[in-house]
Amino acid sequence: MDNESSNVSQAEEIKVQANEAFKAHKYGQAIDLYTQAIELNSQNAVYWANRAFAHTKLEEYGSAIQDATKAIEVDPKYSKGYYRRGAAYLAMGKFKEALKDFQQVKKICPNDPDATKKLKECEKAVMKLKFEEAISVPESERRFVADSIDYHSIEVEPQYSGAKIEGDVVTLDFVKKMMDDFKNQKCLHKRYAFQIVLQMREMLRSQPSLVDINVPDGSHFTVCGDVHGQFYDLINIFELNGLPSEENPYLFNGDFVDRGSFSVEVILTLFALKCMCPSAIYLARGNHESRSMNKIYGFEGEVRSKLSEKFVELFAEVFCCLPLAHVINQKVFVVHGGLFSVDGVKLSDIKAVDRFCEPPEEGLMCELLWSDPQPFPGRGPSKRGVGLSFGADVTRKFLQDNNLDLIVRSHEVKDEGYEIEHDGKLITIFSAPNYCDQMGNKGAYIRFEAPDLKPNIVTFSAVPHPDVKPMAYANNFLRMFQ
Repeated sequence: MDNESSNVSQAEEIKVQANEAFKAHKYGQAIDLYTQAIELNSQNAVYWANRAFAHTKLEEYGSAIQDATKAIEVDPKYSKGYYRRGAAYLAMGKFKEALKDFQQVKKICPNDPDATKKLKECEKAVMKLKFEEAISVPESERRFVADSIDYHSIEVEPQYSGAKIEGDVVTLDFVKKMMDDFKNQKCLHKRYAFQIVLQMREMLRSQPSLVDINVPDGSHFTVCGDVHGQFYDLINIFELNGLPSEENPYLFNGDFVDRGSFSVEVILTLFALKCMCPSAIYLARGNHESRSMNKIYGFEGEVRSKLSEKFVELFAEVFCCLPLAHVINQKVFVVHGGLFSVDGVKLSDIKAVDRFCEPPEEGLMCELLWSDPQPFPGRGPSKRGVGLSFGADVTRKFLQDNNLDLIVRSHEVKDEGYEIEHDGKLITIFSAPNYCDQMGNKGAYIRFEAPDLKPNIVTFSAVPHPDVKPMAYANNFLRMFQ
């Protein structure tokens, strides 16, 4: 057997192993194996398309688009290449690009009913987008829906037996009752939901884009990562580590909503705790606290189903008020995504960011919400297709420039719930265990004790939740591609 055919058969064997890893939800391992197969035989479009699918599962849509494009270059008639690329564009909210790829799939497989159905859905999504663009009001003329709501005038029916706010003050008793109701899948009355979200907006609007947190000596402070609508796991964090209070403060580092199907319960709980005691809980914006993500990944549909259309607008307005980063005792920088495409960014530059908008596609605000660390030095393109990847040298320089000791960020699923990188100077923390009911990962949070602020990482496993699937309220169209 010559060398070339030996490589081809070896690549096929590795592909089989990669497919097994994929089926077991071990997507990182699957990517490594597909990479080995590609190194042995780069002219097989299937390997590229399969690796693209594994990247999609890890939300690495930029890498998925690159791989699917490669599959198409290798075999322009391979429909799966267009299909995978279209699905990745879709996941990024790039409907027009997705439409072109699905048109191509239909051209190659004119009699495939599945391709026809998906193309129709995609056309509908693009039409809806065009319509929304046509009727949208320019920023300068936009009126805030928050200004049109008077929650006092909303009547609470006598038969409502759920949690109630007496007067204007959110109390611990109310929060506990509301959380219990949520555990039993009961809804909060719209009057109180409006009250919480509007109070939250007032509070957040007055905060800077970078918030300084002071933890007195002898006290502790807990940082949590993404929760992604996993309400029952959020309750578990509070059972393990205590409810937020002045003596037991928390920072939740973005991505409270989307993916998990209890996002309304999560956001109302976090907002109510903040209303109850502003210094007990801090909240940072994540890349999922945005209209485009909420439209695709379930929060918008869930809000419509559990509350109302008006709340969709209201949450979008409040998410634009969330701070972008926090600094604990002038030593620990906490941000959802990561660092920047340029050196020399100072904390004062972050403080100066005008954050009251939807996240832009580039610049400091975009990078704070979207960037990821990489194992090699320098900067590279983002595997997500937004933001960038940055190395240990970039981390070190940012810390030096700002006289900081450590970066804590979230934004990425980790098997153990956390990962320490960049010579111990960067920690990723992720608090949604068994993410999307399928990743099998642990969740984690970090407890810092002042004054030394040594990170003490606590990991935990997922707890059972009612039988509502993740993405249950997501864009119907996107669920077709999961």
